Amino acid sequence: MTATEAIGELFAGPGARDYLGDPVTIGTHMLQAGGLAEAAGAGAALVAAALLHDIGHLRQPSGRTGGSSPRASTADGRHGEAGAAWLSQWFGEAVTEPVRLHVPAKRYLCAVETGYFGLLSEESVRTLARQGGPMTPAEAAAFEALPYAGDAVSVRRWDDEAKDPAVTPPGFTHFAPLLEALVRA
Repeated sequence: MTATEAIGELFAGPGARDYLGDPVTIGTHMLQAGGLAEAAGAGAALVAAALLHDIGHLRQPSGRTGGSSPRASTADGRHGEAGAAWLSQWFGEAVTEPVRLHVPAKRYLCAVETGYFGLLSEESVRTLARQGGPMTPAEAAAFEALPYAGDAVSVRRWDDEAKDPAVTPPGFTHFAPLLEALVRA
């Protein structure tokens, strides 16, 4: 099975689950994020990172989360690391690092940007506490020094916007050629 086929199966199966209490499925949320990145003119790797940022949620069996939604076991922030680790079998750091860092990016933005916390959905506010809350000044400085911190912040912003039930995003097949072109030989 190719990378694109394996990822596509996740979008078609677990991607149809409710998304942490938000008004779209997790797959729709991820497709919206990829569409927002594409509309913003992001490079291919960053579009892929936006599209795949929550792949760690899709890799969790529903039994581990206590039901049909990706809530308890992955809402604490490990889904970024788990997703990045799984994606690293096919993609380089330009895709995997923004995926890994999108949860710390939320913590970072809460610490350094006045008003950012007020933009979070109710569920994002709830999970923020489980993810460590806003970063300390030392944590924020360390985050800023990471090579893909800026890309992770971009993914985070698209993540926050990609919860609109009125938006029909491009389907997974729209992104398949982009993903195929990024797979390491």
